[in-house]
Amino acid sequence: MNSDVEIAGDPLAIPHLLPPVPAHPSTVAGFAGLARTIAADRAAWTPLVRYDATTRWYHRLRTGPGYEVWLLSWLPGQGSGHHDHGPSSGVLTVLDGELTERSAGRVRALGSGAQRVFAPGYAHEVVNDTLEPAVSLHVYFPGLTEMPMHPPHALSCTPAHPDTSAHRAPSPG
Repeated sequence: MNSDVEIAGDPLAIPHLLPPVPAHPSTVAGFAGLARTIAADRAAWTPLVRYDATTRWYHRLRTGPGYEVWLLSWLPGQGSGHHDHGPSSGVLTVLDGELTERSAGRVRALGSGAQRVFAPGYAHEVVNDTLEPAVSLHVYFPGLTEMPMHPPHALSCTPAHPDTSAHRAPSPG
């Protein structure tokens, strides 16, 4: 009588028995990991960065099923204005320099390597309050289809108590 291995063959040699390897992220952790992977590959994104004295510069770096990745540069004083991302969730990663995020009465200094994850409808403003340029990476899922602006008074931030607890492990705005 034959054994199960003889009947079925070598299970490692039968690709259809293995679970499919996802080609693209499908979870918040996966998108945060994608952002960290792109951030670590400086040789891929650094030559693409440009600076525009009149507005934030942005470049769509990558798209995939249900998501997009944007590279942004920020000269001193440039900001996004207070906005949300409609139905999109996102991951903001600071690649170079420092940005300030203002949201719901909190002010966060985000240095190089800092990462913020946000859900649909999360309203914030991101600004380069320093004297040096900054570069950031933004992953939106689903891809960014709207960016409603909010009145500035909705920020209600108190800069006297900055929160610098941005997570370093986890627009274009």
